[in-house]
Formats: sequence, structure tokens, C-alpha cells
Amino acid sequence: MQMIEPRGGRWQVGRGRVIELGPHACIMGILNVTPDSFSDGGRYGGSVDAAVAAALAMREAGATIIDVGGESTRPGATPVDPAQEQARVLPVIERLAGEPDIVLSIDTYRAETARLALAAGAHIVNDVFGAQKDPAIARVAAEFEAGLCLMHTGRERTPLEDVVEDQLLFLGRSLEIAREAGVPDAAIVVDPGFGFAKDGPQNLRLMARMDEIMALGRPILVGTSRKRFVRGILGREDPEPDVATAATSVFLRERGADIFRVHNVEANRDALAITDAIRMASTGSARA
Repeated sequence: MQMIEPRGGRWQVGRGRVIELGPHACIMGILNVTPDSFSDGGRYGGSVDAAVAAALAMREAGATIIDVGGESTRPGATPVDPAQEQARVLPVIERLAGEPDIVLSIDTYRAETARLALAAGAHIVNDVFGAQKDPAIARVAAEFEAGLCLMHTGRERTPLEDVVEDQLLFLGRSLEIAREAGVPDAAIVVDPGFGFAKDGPQNLRLMARMDEIMALGRPILVGTSRKRFVRGILGREDPEPDVATAATSVFLRERGADIFRVHNVEANRDALAITDAIRMASTGSARA
């Protein structure tokens, strides 16, 4: 299968920061400060110190972005109230805001949580509802000149039968909301939302057709890390299938993805470094 050149470019995020995309994959480390995340819940949920240490370790391992979330998005998770979400994430963001070489992302669909997190030092808003559950979140991103990740979801709606057509429809609307709110294209990336109301075959079809999402004209962020459908491919309930996740990262890099949201930074860093070296050599950008 032919490699697809990632869109690349410069992702404008908050506080004057810019992330260069293109020759090398960008890694976003997942920091769930919740007691019930499907993979690492409870590990960092009870201690700001533990969460900060985990973020610094991910930075040392090669993560450019740390994505801080205070509400589990696993299927069937009980929603938390905004005050509880904010109490979990804000102390961590405040502690990390002064650290060099870390770009902070707030994983929320609530405009007020996004506002407080950006004021505390975050650079990016990562919205799993693509600015369609609380459209005011796009205005918050514009106000702070923050980066904005718009994710596709099939939750709380009836998707189209064709998985890519539904991506283009939903994310197209998300882009309209963001643009109308004043968020510049240079600040926006899109995420196909693996696992969000998509079954195993749908996730695989979406992976195979990932290059078609590039029609939206924005860099692509992907998050397959430790997802249920990855474990399903393996045929076992391995709670941390990091080698399998790295395999999906490699494939998605070859299909044009730019940013990889992962739990295990080291495994994906190494797999993506090999992929990028091969890709650059094949295009004459590097010598073997």
C-alpha cells in the first residue's frame, strides 16, 4: 500500500506556541486524572504530584503534548459535574504550566472547563464532541487563540451508514462552528474518533480509508491507544495492548496521520521513528 504524505504544516496553539508537523510524527501523551478511565484510571486520579510526575516522564520519553482529562470517556462511564472535572484538572495544569517544552491540552467538551484550563496555562482544547455538544467552546478557543482539536463521534446521534461519509459530514459541521466562532484554520486539527460509537469493523474500515479524511484540509490526530477494538483484534482482554497500538500508529502514519494520542509514549515513539525514517528515505528526504 502506498504511503500517504501527511498534511503537515504548523499547528498554532495557545500562548504564541507553534507545533511543527510533517517530517516527524507528533506524540500527545494521555494523562487521565480520573478514578475510572478504562486503561489507567486511578493511577493519577488521587494525587497532583503523581499526575505531574507522569506528565514529566512522558515529556522525557518524547511527548510534545500532554492531554489532561478529568472525565472518563469510556463507554458507559458516568458523567461528572463540571466542578468535579475542574477540581481534577486545574491543579495539574497549573503545576505543569511553568514547565518548559510542554504543550498542554485540556480534554473536555465543556466551554467553562476549557476557559478555566486555558486561563490556567493550557494551550489546546481537545473536544470529543467536535464543538457540537457545547458550541461555546469554539468561542473560548478563539478568545484565547488556542489550538482546537475537533473529534468525530457517533454518540448521541445517528451516523450515516458509510463511515467516511459520516466523518466528512460531522467534522465538516464542526469546522463550520469553529470558523464561525473565529478560530483560524491554522489552529485546528481533526480527529476521526476511533472507538466512539464505532464497532470493530467500522474502526478497521476507517483506518483503511484514513487518507480520505485529508479532504477536510486539516492535520489529523488519531487515538487508537488501548481501545477495545484493538484488544478485539488480538482476541484477548489485554488491558494494555501497547505493541498492538504501536502497530496501528505505524499504519495510520502511513495513511497520513500527523499526531498520535497514546498512553505508552516510548513504544509509539520508537515505532513512529522507524516509520518516518523509512518514509523519508523512500521520498529521497533522507539517506539509508
